[in-house]
Amino acid sequence: MKIGILGSGEVGRKLGDGFIKLGHSVKIGTRDLSQKQITTWLHAHENGTASAGTFEEAASFAELIVIATRWDGTTNAIILAKQKNLAGKIVIDVTNPLDFSKGVPPKLAVGHTDSAGEIIQRTLPSAKVVKAFNIVGNPLFVHPEFTGGPPTMFICGNDQQAKKTVTDILTGLGWETIDIGGIEGARLLEPLAMLWITCYFKTNDGNFAFKLLRK
Repeated sequence: MKIGILGSGEVGRKLGDGFIKLGHSVKIGTRDLSQKQITTWLHAHENGTASAGTFEEAASFAELIVIATRWDGTTNAIILAKQKNLAGKIVIDVTNPLDFSKGVPPKLAVGHTDSAGEIIQRTLPSAKVVKAFNIVGNPLFVHPEFTGGPPTMFICGNDQQAKKTVTDILTGLGWETIDIGGIEGARLLEPLAMLWITCYFKTNDGNFAFKLLRK
């Protein structure tokens, strides 16, 4: 599959690594193709499965698109990618609506009656938005290993087939997946990310993830 990633930060590059390991071709969209983190990432994947371009080029290239931008840059990234290039496609929303205006730890800028996931779905009404990968730090995206077994990735979205595709990707990356329903479920998942972030800042340790235990 051809996957386009909007965002060239650690989150986007780590997901790109994982997708390439699963055999997909990845194009990262960025505002600055000359930045060292992009040239280094491309150098690490010289087998032809990795490339970089503008947001528009990444979205046009892709069969599946990942939005992995900071929240304050998400709207602009979508504008630059052009809605027509995202229409009808699966869009994995990895964003969290974090407000860093008062320092760290950040606070949620959206919550209770709305969510970043819902805002992105409204912005892209013909896309199939699935919220995923937002409740854990990026070093654990690919094959997280814990003594208690694979952790749980909760996802949500309005399109069942899109969620099945995302679940298949998560399974390949070593995750258990639980679908909590429509995109409004992002109202739960984004505060869950804040719980992860709060624990991280309290312990200065990001080597943990959530798991749903069954009796």
